[in-house]
Amino acid sequence: MLELTPQQMAILERLRERGFAFAAFPLYASYIGVKKGNCAALLSPQNGAGMNVYSEASYLVKGQLSVRVQRGGREFFVWKKSEWEATPERCAELARFRAELDELLLPVE
Repeated sequence: MLELTPQQMAILERLRERGFAFAAFPLYASYIGVKKGNCAALLSPQNGAGMNVYSEASYLVKGQLSVRVQRGGREFFVWKKSEWEATPERCAELARFRAELDELLLPVE
C-alpha cells in the first residue's frame, strides 16, 4: 500500500472535487489510477509532497489503458485486440484531460 503525505492526499482530494475518479489498474498496482470521461492516467507520488503522471495519459478502450499506435497513416488507441481510431474528438478529449490533470497536480501556494 502506498504511503501518502498530507500534501499528496490534498492533491487527490482536489482531483476528486473536479470530477476525477480513482481506478484500479491491476498491472500497475504501485500507481494511483485516475480517470475522467474516457481518459485515464497513472499517478506516482514524488519524494516529498507532489505527484507526477507516470508515462502518458491514455484514452480508455474497454475500460483499460490503451497505447497510441500509427498504422497505415492513421492513429489508433489500442488495448489487446481492441482498437479505436484516434479521431479528432477523442484526441481533443485526451488533451483536455491531460491539461486539467497537469493544472491540478501543481503545488498549491
